Amino acid sequence: MDAPLSNSDESKKNAVEIVNKKFGNDIKSLSDLKSFYSETRKATQALESRLALTEWDIPPEVDEALQNAEEAQTTVTALQTKSDSLHHDILDHCTTLKNLVEDLTPLINQVDELNKYKQYLSCVAHIENISIQIHSALMADRTAVAVDEFCSLTEYYIQKQNSQCQNLLQFLKDTILFWYDLLKARLSSLLEESLKAVGWPLIATSIKTPPPPSDPSLSMDAIFLQLLLLQLPEPLSKEVQKKTLTFLSQEFSFKPLLLPIQHLVTPLHKRFKYHFYGNKQTNNWEKPEWYFGQVLNWIRDHSSFLDQRIQHLLEIAGFYVVDAKVEFMRGLVVLVMEKMAADLPTIMEDEHLFCHLVDEAIFFDHELHQIYHYPTGLNSSMDILTVPRVFDRWIEIEKKFAIEKMDSLLSSTTAWESQYKNIADIDTLKVPECGESFVTLMSTITDRYKYLPSPDHRLKFLGMQLELLEDFRIRLVQVMKEVTHDSLGDTFCAIFNAVHYITEVLREWCNATFFVELQYHSAARPVEFAADPGKRDAKIPALRGGGGFMADKSVFDEGIDLYDKLKIEMEKNILNHAFVDVQARSQPYRKMKWRDLEESADLSLTTAACDMLMVLRDHLLTMNRKLSKPLFVKLWRKLADKMSKFMLDEVVLQNRFSEAGAKQLEFDMTRNLFPLFAEYTTKPQNYFRQINEACVLLCLRVGSALLLREVLMSDDSVPEKEQALQDVGVYKLAPQVALNVLHSRTNLSVT
Repeated sequence: MDAPLSNSDESKKNAVEIVNKKFGNDIKSLSDLKSFYSETRKATQALESRLALTEWDIPPEVDEALQNAEEAQTTVTALQTKSDSLHHDILDHCTTLKNLVEDLTPLINQVDELNKYKQYLSCVAHIENISIQIHSALMADRTAVAVDEFCSLTEYYIQKQNSQCQNLLQFLKDTILFWYDLLKARLSSLLEESLKAVGWPLIATSIKTPPPPSDPSLSMDAIFLQLLLLQLPEPLSKEVQKKTLTFLSQEFSFKPLLLPIQHLVTPLHKRFKYHFYGNKQTNNWEKPEWYFGQVLNWIRDHSSFLDQRIQHLLEIAGFYVVDAKVEFMRGLVVLVMEKMAADLPTIMEDEHLFCHLVDEAIFFDHELHQIYHYPTGLNSSMDILTVPRVFDRWIEIEKKFAIEKMDSLLSSTTAWESQYKNIADIDTLKVPECGESFVTLMSTITDRYKYLPSPDHRLKFLGMQLELLEDFRIRLVQVMKEVTHDSLGDTFCAIFNAVHYITEVLREWCNATFFVELQYHSAARPVEFAADPGKRDAKIPALRGGGGFMADKSVFDEGIDLYDKLKIEMEKNILNHAFVDVQARSQPYRKMKWRDLEESADLSLTTAACDMLMVLRDHLLTMNRKLSKPLFVKLWRKLADKMSKFMLDEVVLQNRFSEAGAKQLEFDMTRNLFPLFAEYTTKPQNYFRQINEACVLLCLRVGSALLLREVLMSDDSVPEKEQALQDVGVYKLAPQVALNVLHSRTNLSVT
């Protein structure tokens, strides 16, 4: 260990650090060392002079601080003395008053208790007083006054609803409900009479009684407004609802109708019960459209009255956010829901009755929203169809009928015939009957479930559609394998057209708003799509992309991929079938002695090429006749490209050509092969670039051909060789291939 530094050493060390810090490594700055020393010396002397004081020479600051401390100590001592005195006085006073406090405490408690009784009795008296006012008003037939007093009573309940006095609250509740029932009965009777006077309900076929001369409809407005005021506070309203629980109120949440609207619905409710329950002929399970249609008719017949008369009364009463027609429709929709709930347990056993009910319920819901603008989110017939047991049955039957429909489509004698085969203008896609009907089936299913309120229910239907899509593809594959040997036969081509059509339809659906929203919901939550998870095809994915929504994904992506693969496979089969046939007829043409041909004044098609070109022409005509236009265009272009490569590889590069042979080949290609495709394009030569450019090289003048060959055989760069080829009109052939073509000329000596 290092020995500790002495005070002298420590001082020297500090001095060195101060100097280094002041002047650093700059030697030139040491010239200021002398002045720095002088300044430091003066500061040191000043400090020493302040510290070197005699014991009686105290600085004024210290003296002042000492005086302040002495004064503070004196003040603290005085306060402590005063505190002790007060403490003793308080103890003496408490001892004196102790007996008095003990005597007065019970009396004070009694006074507090009596005040509570007084307040309690005051509340009871207030309630009784309002009740007396209501009773007096009713006895004097002043219903409006009675309603106003009732509103005071409900306001008083709202003020006291958090009170701990449970008996008082119960008394107040009972009083409110008593007067509520009585006032409601009185006003309901009055409103019913006034409604009859105006001819309510406004049924188009009913015979109206002319209103009395005094026009009592004026009293209807007053009674209607009074009933609007006669509303229970929300807590009491909920209690009343709980006492009248029905199947619907247990399954669904219903917002109570306004009292006067309930009375508008009541006579229609009675008519509905009369006609569509019991043993009436109109209560027919096979005709659910009767009661759905009846409700729609009632909405139609009363819309004008509701929009003009009732809506005006609601606005007078301050119910600006309430739509009279919507409230009226809500009341009628409940009738429909109750009827469906009553009938479904039996109807579900019969598949056809159930499906018919579903169709009519969907139509009713669509009419309600599209024509009468019934707001989404309110209770509707769709709510009944999405009760778990009913919804599962719906999915089950929907899938069963769809499979049966597919069986019927594929077994039909006209399954592979186009419905528009005799109308050339609209039959460009040549879709077979089964393919078009399948797409119609899928569209119909979509139309039935697209208005379901819950995304989860819509996704389950989508899962069923994906299963049907895959099932139909498998069926097409099975039929295709049976006719693969005849790739240009009617059935094979019809399947090809169907696959193409379905793929294009799915791509269109991918961009539809409805399916984009389903993709979003499927990515937002894990959903089991299949109606029967145990039978779910493992190939159909849970439509989630990396745990989140992906805008470039679609619910049909995997289905499209599978159909595309099938389409590619069928395309190859047709293309190979046609090309192999042409290739088999090309042997005489490929084995010709091109180098031995002599000049001829009149060129004509080589005899050896006739059979090959006729077969090619026949296949093109067959494909054009049997395939949809997009598929045919794609196929003839690929066939043209294969023929171009074939002629280059198997004819040009495998033979030697005299000038006459080169001209004959060019004539055969440009005047016979290319024109076979002229019916389908204005410039067929553009699709035979390789063989066309090979003919250019074969027919190039000898001098130009020699110069070009020299460039191609040189050490020039590839771009330079390509430029030389472009100068003679060759753009497609690579330099080495072009050189091989030149080597096949007999009039160029090979070096």
